Amino acid sequence: MSDLERMKELVEQLDAAARAYYQESKELMSNKEYDELYDELAALEKKTGTVLAKSPTAHAGYEVLSALPKENHPSPMLSLDKTKEVSQLQEFLKDQTGILSWKLDGLTIVLTYENGTLTKAVTRGNGITGEVVTQNARQFENLPAKIPFKGRLVLRGEAVISYKDFERINEENPDADAKYKNPRNLCAGSVRQLNSQVTAGRHVQFIAFALVSAEDMTFNNSRRCQFEWLAAQGFDVVTYRMVTSTDLPDSVKWFANHIESNELPSDGLVLLMDDIAYGESLGNTAKFPRNAMAFKWKDETAETTLREIHWSPSRTGLINPVAVFDPVELEGTTITRASVHNVSIVESLKLGIGDTITVYKANMIIPQIAENLTQSSNLKIPSVCPVCGGPTKLVTNDEVTCLYCENPACTAKQTKAFELFVSRNAMNMEGLSEATIEKFIDSGFIHSFADIFHLKEHADEICKMDGFGEKSCSNLIASIDKARKVKLPALIYALGIPGIGVANAKVLARAFHQDLDKLRAATAEELTVVDGIGDVMAQAVCDYFNDSEKMEQLDSLLKELELVLEENNEKQYLENLTFVITGSVHHFANRNELKNYIEKHGGKAAGSVSAKTSYLINNDKESTSSKNKKAKELGVSILSEEDFLDLCKKMEAGE
Repeated sequence: MSDLERMKELVEQLDAAARAYYQESKELMSNKEYDELYDELAALEKKTGTVLAKSPTAHAGYEVLSALPKENHPSPMLSLDKTKEVSQLQEFLKDQTGILSWKLDGLTIVLTYENGTLTKAVTRGNGITGEVVTQNARQFENLPAKIPFKGRLVLRGEAVISYKDFERINEENPDADAKYKNPRNLCAGSVRQLNSQVTAGRHVQFIAFALVSAEDMTFNNSRRCQFEWLAAQGFDVVTYRMVTSTDLPDSVKWFANHIESNELPSDGLVLLMDDIAYGESLGNTAKFPRNAMAFKWKDETAETTLREIHWSPSRTGLINPVAVFDPVELEGTTITRASVHNVSIVESLKLGIGDTITVYKANMIIPQIAENLTQSSNLKIPSVCPVCGGPTKLVTNDEVTCLYCENPACTAKQTKAFELFVSRNAMNMEGLSEATIEKFIDSGFIHSFADIFHLKEHADEICKMDGFGEKSCSNLIASIDKARKVKLPALIYALGIPGIGVANAKVLARAFHQDLDKLRAATAEELTVVDGIGDVMAQAVCDYFNDSEKMEQLDSLLKELELVLEENNEKQYLENLTFVITGSVHHFANRNELKNYIEKHGGKAAGSVSAKTSYLINNDKESTSSKNKKAKELGVSILSEEDFLDLCKKMEAGE
């Protein structure tokens, strides 16, 4: 293949990947894969002196396609030139002072404030034209609705979703096909919503990283002064360190050492000239500004041998491929496994047992396969489930192929379902670990939830099993008998309805007045009226209660249980009030105990401050936490515990 033919091929691959990312919030390849192809193309362009018209090295993005309104940026939002060498950062900075910060991995947003109020929010889009997402931006959990500055302010920042919220949202997603691959994709999909209510539930944060203009302000010609001023206005500013070319390597190491503790996703660092006038005097290239440069981590890779692909079924039936290889040391830890995510990636890597592969930690955290050096492609996709032996099915959505077990009675599905059923926040049965559940399924003791309450009939056989004796068997039976008395929220959660976690189970029980029959008969329309229950969850609940087989099992289970109504002997003086709790507590054992107190008296304990919040409980009223800031912006009263208890006394007395 000639250089020109290879360049055309690279342009086509990169163009397809960029279009998918910018237009559809989909990811056809990893950042590492994109960067490697991009660097190969740039090297060939330098070698040949030719740049193709559609080359991504010649432009910064792609046309935005969606129903959101579009708007041109006053000045182009250019990409940053990048390097993986600290020495190049030093050469770039020379004798200047710089600001080194995280390169956050989300969706870039431009905000405009006028007269102290947010008036516009626009996505980066293709760098020339973005999408107007003002209403959605107002749902960002840490974004100030009003600021002290009354002039016109334009700033840029990154909309991001923390790793913790990413994992929670994916866990609550009932559709395995719709699970997000990484926090960036989830954030892009959350911000570019037509329904801002969806955005509100995703806990999107805005982290400022550039001040574009502030009417009649000079900032002593310093970017650092701009950052400090933005923080004083109530914005969360990206974590940064002031650097010179001498101490730059130490600061890069400092960030490297804090990657794992950083709650927000990042894919490198940004070095920015502190001197505003000097930086602007450097001008721009066609694609890059000359006052800043991105630093991408040079991934430490190791060569190893692929020994097997472990196909791991989940409760939804999705079978995830996991590569198992000879141990290697990366970033100070020993790794032997890496998720391959789906069948499409298995096939694109042409994996085979015994292949020589290179592995790395994506963003220095997540083990990934970088390359297959031998590409034997001898791996066969299982036609039967590795756990139950039932038939599997390949399902392709959005050009991604996944493997599913079609057997509704799959042991893996059953094991995960039983595991949830007996967990602490559900039926709270002790002595039923995953391994024990598997033994009981294999022995034919349990097929449905109701069967657990008949394990006493198999006591003699259980006592003879490894890990059991008369005492442990007796304790297990006692724990099961104790679980017969159960409150409705715990039962709803225990059923494993897709998307319904502990909090939503409580919400549903309360909304239907602790009446399971009313909940079973509820329509999707009735469910979506319930605060916190969206369309997807409402449909999941309806689908569950409309499944005749599941209802037959539920009726059998109910014969074994005594539903304990949460009789409200307690006065409901906190009814219709929503509280958010943050910080440490002193009058209660922990925040969970305070939350239970609120719910017991008719109130609702939410996780984040919104316009629906009645009070924020925080013993440190002057805290600069994002929840305190949000409460002050929205005019939500902040109570100490003492204030809260005083409020309760007054409400109880009817004052």
